[in-house]
Amino acid sequence: MAVQQTQALPPQYVEDLQKDYGTQLTALTTSPLDTSKFAPQVAGQDALQSQAASLAGSGVGAFAPYITQAGAYSGPSGYQGFMSPYQQDVIDTTLSEYDTQAAQGIQGIADMAAKSGNLGGGREGVMRSQYQNKSDLNRALLQSGLLQQGFTQANQLANQAFTQQQGLAGLVPALQQGDISTLGQVGATQQAQAQAGLDATREANRLEAYEPYERLGYQGQGIASIASGAPGQYQSSVVPNPTPLQTALGVGSTLSGIYGNIMGPYRNRTN
Repeated sequence: MAVQQTQALPPQYVEDLQKDYGTQLTALTTSPLDTSKFAPQVAGQDALQSQAASLAGSGVGAFAPYITQAGAYSGPSGYQGFMSPYQQDVIDTTLSEYDTQAAQGIQGIADMAAKSGNLGGGREGVMRSQYQNKSDLNRALLQSGLLQQGFTQANQLANQAFTQQQGLAGLVPALQQGDISTLGQVGATQQAQAQAGLDATREANRLEAYEPYERLGYQGQGIASIASGAPGQYQSSVVPNPTPLQTALGVGSTLSGIYGNIMGPYRNRTN
């Protein structure tokens, strides 16, 4: 008994399109994609960021010299560096003038004694002694006052310098921190710009690499629409900024689906 076999075949032009599509698909997918052209890259540290990091490292302990100097201005001997180099000259001149005035006072006692006829007498001697004792006391008080004045002024200057050094110990690191912050922010902006350039290049390389797949996918969808007699809609398999693995898997799935849609209507055979 003869067996009758019925086979639904597509029109010749559809078979030609399918054959051409299969040839292109085989040729396109034979060689793997060079994903190194659109592999993710990270922009290197900007020069300003490197400078900020270097400044941050060298700035550690920047306050130390000022604290050390402030220590030199404290303690029992801290005032000595602020003593006037002319202080002794001032003291000597002042005391010399005092001695001159004191001598005139002694001479005045002698003149008074001579006028009263007691020159060289006991009364003159007592007056000379009393005057001299008082003069010596006043001279000592004057000298100690000058010394105390010099010490007080030097001590005040030492305290002022101590406070200044303390201020610098806090100010210098703060200024450095400001520089570090500015350099870091500008450097980060520069790095972001460089990263954007790398991303743009990567995206352009990715689109270029997948353009043949996109074109072939569009062609396959068109063939499937023609074969089925129903208009089809093509959906791109390339989306913004996917990972290379996601893109590869997505294109593979799309091509597999398209090929299935094309061949599906003609796989069923009736015997």
